[in-house]
This record gives sequence, structure tokens and C-alpha cells, in this order.
Amino acid sequence: MSSSGLEEILQIVIGSVWVFHGFYSKLLNGIPRHRLIVGKILGDQIAGPATKTIGCLEVLVGVWAFSGFVRVDCAVVQTLAIVSMNALEIAFARSLLISTPGMVILNLAFLGAIWRWASFA
Repeated sequence: MSSSGLEEILQIVIGSVWVFHGFYSKLLNGIPRHRLIVGKILGDQIAGPATKTIGCLEVLVGVWAFSGFVRVDCAVVQTLAIVSMNALEIAFARSLLISTPGMVILNLAFLGAIWRWASFA
């Protein structure tokens, strides 16, 4: 596979992950556990609106990734978001996680893909 082919695949996968989790999981409440996790971290009173806000921000990150604009900055934002979300989830909502080690491993692999994609810049 050519590097441009890999670059395009990574861009589509990265953007799709963010849009899926932002739009389906959070905005449409397709995975209700996400709202429960937000409630554990920020409080049940604001879990609904906070989850929707997070979902909107995730969709925006996905659109940014799809655009390919300023990839290294996009990768930095994604890294900060993933590390922050994972740290908060582990610290405050571990009981709601399906698999803490699995989440960390998947997100490390995802970050590897993000930084590989950013290296094409």
C-alpha cells in the first residue's frame, strides 16, 4: 500500500471514530453508558447537557481530522482529549468501564494511528 493510501485510510478511520462516538454514542445516546460516565465525573445534574457538549466537541474533532488541516495540532488536541478522558474515567468512573486495560490498550493503538497520520504532514 502506498503511503498516500495509508494516509487516506488513517484519516477516514480517525475522523470516523470521533464522529461515531460524538454523534451516535453521545448526541443520540446510542451508548447510554457514556452519559453515566459523564454523570459520575461531573454530576448527574449536568450529565445530559455535558454529554451533548462533549459529543459536539468530538464531532468537531472528527471533522477536523477529516479535513487534514494542521495535522500535528489536531493530533495534539486528540492526545490531550484522550488522555484527559481516560484519566478522568479511570479515576472517577472505573466501575462503569467495560475493561480498563482494554480501553487503555485500544486508545494507545488509536493514538499510534493518530500520530502516524500526523507524520504525513
